[in-house]
Order: sequence, then structure tokens, then C-alpha cells
Amino acid sequence: MLDLLRSHASVRKYKDVPISDETFHEMLHAAQHAASSNFVQAYSVIRVKDQVKRNKLAELSKNLKQYDSAALALVFCADLKRVEHAAALYGKKILAGATENFLVAAIDTALFAQNFVVAAESKGYGICYIGGVRNNPGPISDLLELPDHVIPLFGMTVGVPEEANEVKPRLPVEAILHEDTYDENKYAEILKQYDSVMEEYYRKRSTNNKSNGWTDVMAAFLSEPRRTYMLDFLQSKGFLKH
Repeated sequence: MLDLLRSHASVRKYKDVPISDETFHEMLHAAQHAASSNFVQAYSVIRVKDQVKRNKLAELSKNLKQYDSAALALVFCADLKRVEHAAALYGKKILAGATENFLVAAIDTALFAQNFVVAAESKGYGICYIGGVRNNPGPISDLLELPDHVIPLFGMTVGVPEEANEVKPRLPVEAILHEDTYDENKYAEILKQYDSVMEEYYRKRSTNNKSNGWTDVMAAFLSEPRRTYMLDFLQSKGFLKH
């Protein structure tokens, strides 16, 4: 299991090999055993089989190549609609607009999805998360007919890998582990060393070589506004009202 977890790399090209419904459902059932806050299970997954919808999903998420060859095209949704129906059985309305309840749904969905990834990779499949679903969350919600209190968090492609990508070196454990108090003084030296590791990785990997480290990529990625419409979208779907 530890070797499996350490071997993860995103897959962007798949062989033309289908995944049976039985296998797909088996992996979903395993994914459902992820931890869930208060057992809300605030997630749903949309399997996009219709080719017209799938093509539109690929276009809207700006991942045409990703969806082209995958056996499964999925969209993972944070979902409070089902629990809304549960509460209605007792004449109650849930506080879907509460920030804490949004966090519950988002975290539940992420844990469920990652369990699904481990299940899929344990069977020899590859996956790639598609954050590009948030490039057009409104149109994708319309495409998939998502009601209020259900939002697309990310997509995922799944299939038999056509090619294996090298595993990216992660930050050293010392960078993410703090004992008793948060210590940011260690970052200067750790980040310098990690840049060297990543520069070597990017230089030597088999495809898409480049001369970057980690800090310059992160600085470029997080210093500019991105998807600034997300708060308005979330509120339009009934989340983050208070």
C-alpha cells in the first residue's frame, strides 16, 4: 500500500480499454468508506457517458486531450441536496449557506475522491484530477443539471495508462511537519534544497522538460488572481451565505 501511494503520477493519455460497470461500482463502493464529517456523506459523482455531453465537458473544462481517451469521465460534486431531502422528512431545513457546512461538503468530497483514486490505482488504472472543471462551473452545472446546493469541485479521468509519467519529488517531510509550534524559519534552507531537486527532475524527465524549480512556479501560480468568479458562483448555488 505504501509503495502504491508513493507511485502516484497523473495520467493524461489512456489505452482504448473500457472499465466495466461492475469494476466501476466496486471502486465507488470502496471510495464510500472514506471518513465523513458526522457521516453526512456530502458528495455525488456524475459519470458522463453521453458523447455530446462529454465533448462539451472537455471543452468547458479546457481539457480536450484529457477526456479524449479516458475510459471514465467523472465530475465530483459537493452535495448538500440529498441531506436537504433527509431533513425535509422531519420538517426541517438545513443551513446549506453556512460556511462550516460548505467546508464539510468540500472535505467529504475530496476524501471520497482520493479513496476512489487509491481504489482505481490498486487495480492498475491511472487517473488525473481535472481542476479545470472550475473554469466554467456555471455552464458545467447547467450541462449536468446540478440543482442548488450541488457544485462541481473537480473532474477526473480514469483508464489504463498509455504511458507512465515519472513521479514528482514531493517536499521533504521536514517541510510539512512541525512539532508543537509552527516553524517558518526552516523554510529558507528547505526551499532552496527542494528547488534543486525539482530543477533536476524537470531537466531529466522524459517529456515536457523545463528549467524551473518549485518556488518560482508557485510564485507565478499564486500571485495572480484566478477564478475570481468562484465566490459569486458558490453563493448563487446557495453556499457561503453566512
